Amino acid sequence: MGLFSFFKKSDKIVQENTIDSKDLLGKASTNTGDNRDVETKLSFHPDWDVPQEQKYIFNFLANELEPLKPNQLSLSSISIEENKRKWHVRAFFRSSLPQAIELGEIELFIMDKNDELVASKKFDFKALGTIPAESARPWVFEFDKSAIKVDEIPEDGWKIAFNLVSLRGHQLELDPSWEKQLPAAQKEELAKIVETLPKLGETEVNFTGLQAKLADNGNLNVSIFIRNGHNKAINLEQLPLEIIDATGKQIANGSFNMDPVLTVQPNSTKPWTFVFPAELVDAKDADLSRWTARVTQ
Repeated sequence: MGLFSFFKKSDKIVQENTIDSKDLLGKASTNTGDNRDVETKLSFHPDWDVPQEQKYIFNFLANELEPLKPNQLSLSSISIEENKRKWHVRAFFRSSLPQAIELGEIELFIMDKNDELVASKKFDFKALGTIPAESARPWVFEFDKSAIKVDEIPEDGWKIAFNLVSLRGHQLELDPSWEKQLPAAQKEELAKIVETLPKLGETEVNFTGLQAKLADNGNLNVSIFIRNGHNKAINLEQLPLEIIDATGKQIANGSFNMDPVLTVQPNSTKPWTFVFPAELVDAKDADLSRWTARVTQ
């Protein structure tokens, strides 16, 4: 099997990315009081016929692995080899769970020594087979050119890691001021609305109208969902906005300086209220039964 040729006698464990299993599996373990060290045992895919020399290499690498705490999952980075314009990333996938697991699709990152993203790709972990309890399985994760964002393999200090942002799913993010002022029922209502919104693309930022009200003084108050599909936070320093009513008429247009900067966390939706002063509002015959917020150039 070609996989074995990627593991060398000179390989060594370089980094660990360890998470609590509930972050990936979505449920907490029942053994929460257990704090022992778990030595993970080397495990091969059942379809593999491992040559004796390779068994020696795998055992040598497995002996370098640090113990895990109970109910953890870990990616132990070994090395990267470029072959046919692809990166072949050698690693151990480890589990300290007390039972065997089989996983589905998971996005993995390659991060450089400064924690900057250099590659990302979704992998079907079913290919790894069933992972026994408290075990370590060697694997080669293949990153195609389209998944790689840099020209060269990163220097020492890189790691392969789980994309926890994608694992937790898209979620509501409330500014501390909203968190403090809103009653629990309204927070739940906002979270339910966020769940019903169309799925975002991986690099999409979207502005979705929530509520619009004309004040007695002529101001227009609009609450908007700022939706971030990126795997990194976005910072808004200035936001030029226009509001279009149900008839297609522009009823407000203005630019907002965000001080302090408005941050929206990765894979999150943040509600925010913008107040258009009366001089920027043309509300005559406005139909706010439906309306749209647009970012202008």
